[in-house]
Amino acid sequence: MPKFSVIVTAHNAADRIRECLDSVKQQVFKDYELIVVCDACVDNTVEVVSEYTSHVIETNYADSGGARNAGLEAATGEWILWLDDDDHWLHEYVLTQLDGKTKENSNADIICFSFIFKGWMYATPTGNKGRHWIAIWNKCWKRSFIGDTRFMIIKHDDAYFHRDMFAKKPKVVDWDMPMYYYNYMRPGSYSWIYLHGG
Repeated sequence: MPKFSVIVTAHNAADRIRECLDSVKQQVFKDYELIVVCDACVDNTVEVVSEYTSHVIETNYADSGGARNAGLEAATGEWILWLDDDDHWLHEYVLTQLDGKTKENSNADIICFSFIFKGWMYATPTGNKGRHWIAIWNKCWKRSFIGDTRFMIIKHDDAYFHRDMFAKKPKVVDWDMPMYYYNYMRPGSYSWIYLHGG
């Protein structure tokens, strides 16, 4: 069983996913599995991804909830991390630092870390209002705590998963350590579509 399962969901991401996957493959800590779910891809995403990992899953949900579930079902790691295909980790010691943090907090269910909004905003785990960001990718999730909780096949599936997981009263560790680069408002992304209404 690897220490970490890193799950990337991708949709027609051939032109952007290399930076994301490079940030995983460059990790100094190597006890992880990389799972990429190519969902309803009609470009050459599968070919690009296959250069990085043999653990490629093809789905046709055209919905990130179903694709994320497929990755979760395939995961065997003790801890789960999600990456979106247009984002990346900030440095090569992300897994090294998380390995140490999980050992220091062996009873934790979720470890929340800081991130950067597209290079111009620093976000701590709980934001300036003291509440956790409704995001799955700035957290390290214990797989045994996730249990049989799964993503709903609806819009904003990550928000509902986040709600359901925190309703289970997890032991949460907030860690002000920047790990993740969120490519907020990339044209065509969910955040862009949400703001522009289509």
